[in-house]
Amino acid sequence: MRAPRISRTCYAAVGLVLATVGTLALPTGTAVAAPTADPTPGPLLSYVVNTKADHGQVQKVEQAVTGLGGTAVQSYEQVGVVIARSTDARFAEKLRLVEGVDSVGASRTKGIQASDQGKADVAAEPTGTAAPGQEPYEAYQWDMRQIGVDKAHKISLGSRNVTVGVLDSGIDATHEDLAANVDASQSVSCIDGGKPNTDWKAWQPGADGDHGTHVAGTIAAARNGKGIVGIAPNVKLAAVKVVDDGGMIYPEYAICGFVWAGEHQFKVTNNSYYVDPWMFNCPNDKDQAAITAAVRKAVAFSQRKGVLNIAAAGNENIDLAHKTVDVASPDDTTPASRPVTNDCLSLPTELPGVIAVSAVGVNGDKASYSSYGKGVVTVAAPGGDRDYQIPDTPDKDGRILSTIPGGKYGYMQGTSMAAPHATGVAALLAGTFPWAGPDELTKLLTNQADYHPCPTGEFNPGGAGEWKATCEGGADDNGFYGAGIINAEKAVQWWR
Repeated sequence: MRAPRISRTCYAAVGLVLATVGTLALPTGTAVAAPTADPTPGPLLSYVVNTKADHGQVQKVEQAVTGLGGTAVQSYEQVGVVIARSTDARFAEKLRLVEGVDSVGASRTKGIQASDQGKADVAAEPTGTAAPGQEPYEAYQWDMRQIGVDKAHKISLGSRNVTVGVLDSGIDATHEDLAANVDASQSVSCIDGGKPNTDWKAWQPGADGDHGTHVAGTIAAARNGKGIVGIAPNVKLAAVKVVDDGGMIYPEYAICGFVWAGEHQFKVTNNSYYVDPWMFNCPNDKDQAAITAAVRKAVAFSQRKGVLNIAAAGNENIDLAHKTVDVASPDDTTPASRPVTNDCLSLPTELPGVIAVSAVGVNGDKASYSSYGKGVVTVAAPGGDRDYQIPDTPDKDGRILSTIPGGKYGYMQGTSMAAPHATGVAALLAGTFPWAGPDELTKLLTNQADYHPCPTGEFNPGGAGEWKATCEGGADDNGFYGAGIINAEKAVQWWR
């Protein structure tokens, strides 16, 4: 699932006695198989190092990293993760021998650099005059009418006590439809090696960073007589930049983002991506197992702090309940086909407690590209399908219209666009039920969804077999739609 590329994130310190092995300083008692002292030259890579969430133990790991000639870039004692860098090709192998290190994994396969990220198609100026009380582009927003946003807004526009973290490519905080809702005091960039940077410019989108601003508009574009309207236009948005300007979301970025969300007690986060460079992280690979452990700990930390995390299911039309092959990994060097099983996880989508969202088009049917899976997909939401589901709107465009940088509006489609619809509805729920934590919000979100059964015949849009898929389950829980298609109107009806 490459969601952002569509149309295509205290304790007492213990003194350390060092013993020398050749030129390598390691904690006493550490076993090192010779010859490991001399570094083996390699590219500069980042590593996630898992240990106990303990100040003293984290310090030991930091010193071991330094003793191996590496750099401890950032430590998250809350979850027991150290982000390190090294040019030693055997760095992970050596560090795994250090006492107290649970696992180590390279977070990328190529030295620190980035690749391309897609842009949205800019919308034409709206035709005609907006209806009274509507935004100029609202007639183009078939997605909002599909899930009852127009009716929901007669009851509630959301609560200012709710902050939604948009873990993405940054938000254009100067956009006329977003400026009033973006909270700079809670925004951050995580793309500097996984270190939080709160400088305003750091969390603004890069040249090709339409994605995060588009997602933000769907969630909370203001009802202000300009452009479009979001699902929860009164909530606050926090930009958490976990997508670098080349479109990559490395594990250290996501770890930083989830810890930040937890520390700042966001109510909901939106995660329209999968963690690079592996589409699926498999437990039989030491690097991938360490990545899964580190991201899992960060997500769990945010959940303990009261955060509901929502993620995109992916755009590869893959049955996530019956995985067989990964042809897209590693995506930062040269992808190769490899067999995978259900033990191999898409992060953060398949982690415990994360809401996984599939995409539908204007007809309410699964979008051709949307990944799916019985027991994986939680709910479905509008993501658009320009080829097979065309709306009766002035623009006749089956994609999702939302905000993009530069004060503009543009079209994108994907489960990246479906997830923020679910996030917006969850934000409305959080305002309607302020006592609700992540588990309660999950129940509320699934309970308000409209049942949508599997198709009666073969799912094969276009008839060529390119998008052929098999739906498993009943009307109230199936692989295409989970518990059903979200409903914003029901989300604000506290008496239901």
